Amino acid sequence: MAAPKTPKKITKRPIKRDTKTKSSMIKNFFIKLIVWFFGISLFFVLLYKYVPVALTPLMVIRLIENKSAGNDAVFSHDWEPIENISTNLQKAVISSEDGLFLTHNGFDFGALQKAYKNNERGRKIKGGSTISQQTAKNVFLWQGRSYLRKGLEAYFTVLIELIWGKERIMEVYLNSIEMGDGIYGAQAATQYWYRKDCNSLTPTQAAGIAAILPSPRRYKATGSSTYINNRKTKIVRVMKTIGPIKY
Repeated sequence: MAAPKTPKKITKRPIKRDTKTKSSMIKNFFIKLIVWFFGISLFFVLLYKYVPVALTPLMVIRLIENKSAGNDAVFSHDWEPIENISTNLQKAVISSEDGLFLTHNGFDFGALQKAYKNNERGRKIKGGSTISQQTAKNVFLWQGRSYLRKGLEAYFTVLIELIWGKERIMEVYLNSIEMGDGIYGAQAATQYWYRKDCNSLTPTQAAGIAAILPSPRRYKATGSSTYINNRKTKIVRVMKTIGPIKY
């Protein structure tokens, strides 16, 4: 009697994934991600063209830092329309932070080139950022020096220049930047440093606030150091060369 035949084992070949489909899925994912990013960013830029900026990433970071350090969470921020902010303060920040603000398109390439050269030499520099760039960073981004953040800063700077215009940029800037420890915006700063409203700042008082902006938690607008007093004098001198502000 013939021995029964041993059935042949069927070897299952591994099913190869369709690499083309996989790469297509990844591509579609990133396309959707980019579309969502552009859509959301454009939405918020349009929103803040009309709505006051109540909170910025920096404000949240400072609150967390103070909480983590066990300090009192100081937070003072009062929004004021630009009509209520003294033109002296507007001139002061232009004089100290961005002399070409009214004429450039968001970037001062001369200042950026100078900053780059000084950085190569290891010198301590201001950074070359314009008021528009600082506004974009303060309102939409985190603090830092990564290439990603700088790229996003440039993107948002272009958007606010196109959509907001100079007057709105100045309004948001003066209402959102840090002007002391836990002090944000012109009205809160004027109340804190001078016990008055921001519509009545004198040139010297406005220069005092502008002078501390490079490091507002380190310097004082009143009872200032010699360094800050010298900055005030220089800012007031430059302010006199600025005529009526026309946005």
